[in-house]
Amino acid sequence: MGPTLLSGRVTASDCYSGGVDLDLRQVRYAVTLADELHFGRAAARLTIAQQTLSAQIGSLERRLGVPLFTRDRRHVATTPAGEVFVERGRRLLDDARRLTDAVAGTRAPLRVDVLTEGLTPSVLAQHLRAQSPCLPFEVFQTQGLAAALPRLIAGELDLAFGRVHGLGRDLPAGLATMPVRLEPIGVVLPVGHPLADRDEVPLAALADHPLLVHTADEAAEWRDWIDRAIGAFGLRTALRVRGHGHAAVHATVRARGYPALSPATGPLPEGLTLRPLTDPVPLYPWHAVWNTTTAAPSVNRILELTHSYTRDHHWSTLPDGPWWLPEPDRTTLRIPTG
Repeated sequence: MGPTLLSGRVTASDCYSGGVDLDLRQVRYAVTLADELHFGRAAARLTIAQQTLSAQIGSLERRLGVPLFTRDRRHVATTPAGEVFVERGRRLLDDARRLTDAVAGTRAPLRVDVLTEGLTPSVLAQHLRAQSPCLPFEVFQTQGLAAALPRLIAGELDLAFGRVHGLGRDLPAGLATMPVRLEPIGVVLPVGHPLADRDEVPLAALADHPLLVHTADEAAEWRDWIDRAIGAFGLRTALRVRGHGHAAVHATVRARGYPALSPATGPLPEGLTLRPLTDPVPLYPWHAVWNTTTAAPSVNRILELTHSYTRDHHWSTLPDGPWWLPEPDRTTLRIPTG
């Protein structure tokens, strides 16, 4: 028995072989070539070799089973099939852009804690934002890593920064850390203070000038660092004040006239000066801290950028001369005594 004829009418779907999975890159190549009608100019726009463009267009035509362009040594033109492909290809590329924009708009923001304004984490956050313009950021200021820990543990923060000792507790097992900076600490002085006329202040010279210790209750790790420095070098405390931020520290130094330990960079208001401390240089160890079980996928990329910035700016380089770190920090960083 011969074959049974089910229908005397042949439709386009009967000739459809199952379709071709389009590569959006090849669609973009074809649209660009149709714009330029010149392989050299189209390849330059696409920043690829002319031979690569020719090979990709040929591959696309073979997959489709129809020529999209006619070409000879002097001319390139679209075929009727090419005109249809390019017209709908433009729409396809526009739809793809709208799709990626819509998905990016639903991306969860990266939640970063910078402790307070003007510190190393703030500088780093500005760089990370500039390097990741498509990644939404939410920046928090908890005033201290000790205060940020509960939110990191609960998954309410993706990334925080700070010293990992002096927190009043050990870091939970689910938190990971990466060294970011060994920041020199200097001394903020009122203009006219006996030490203000020096280019550098030997740490031992502070023993004759009682300090203002200005810390937030949330910054247990900073308070611990200061107390260890005071104990290690026989320094004295004139006044302890609770407060938040550089602006509050500066205002208190101006009002009371006592020197205060501070990072050795950053702007100062009129009436104050900042001098580096030497013999030894006291260092404050910054770490990035994140929750390995709850952090957003973008944290890995942010950590790569952080590591690159640290390396490029020599943030982990020890001073040439004598330096000081509290013993727990040296042990964690595996640094021998300076």
